Amino acid sequence: MIAHGFTTCLWFDGRAEEAARFYTSVFEDGRIGGVSHYNEAMPDSAGKVMTVDFEINGQKFVGLNGGPQFLLNEAVSFQIHCETQDEVDHYWDRLIEDGGEEGPCGWLKDKFGLSWQVIPTALLDMVTDPDPEKAKRATEAMLGMKKLDIRGLRAAYEGA
Repeated sequence: MIAHGFTTCLWFDGRAEEAARFYTSVFEDGRIGGVSHYNEAMPDSAGKVMTVDFEINGQKFVGLNGGPQFLLNEAVSFQIHCETQDEVDHYWDRLIEDGGEEGPCGWLKDKFGLSWQVIPTALLDMVTDPDPEKAKRATEAMLGMKKLDIRGLRAAYEGA
């Protein structure tokens, strides 16, 4: 059966099932759906996992074990909007564990090379404030951070 809407396909080199299990453990509502395997008529070893369907935060994904030809990069990232610092900390810490990399301004790469932006929801209001001085201070604070700190952003925004 064909699903309606969009499904994001993520290309992995033999780690699709591991990635799906990791992502579904990070997000509370994560779940794994079907798993398909290569057969004798396909270009990889019969029995090897070909695809894994999974869902996180209501978004459908398929992990494809497609081989080493293509790598994930920062040209595509997923934004996680967080209401609290606890949420920022949870997603940041989980997604960089076991070999992920911190990046600037709330960006990170997980251990599979997938890029994420962990963003406090208050940030957009601060950096787009009609008062250019407040917006500038919040933006400069953000540019100096890796994991975004809501208190630090708020303090800069308010000129404290």
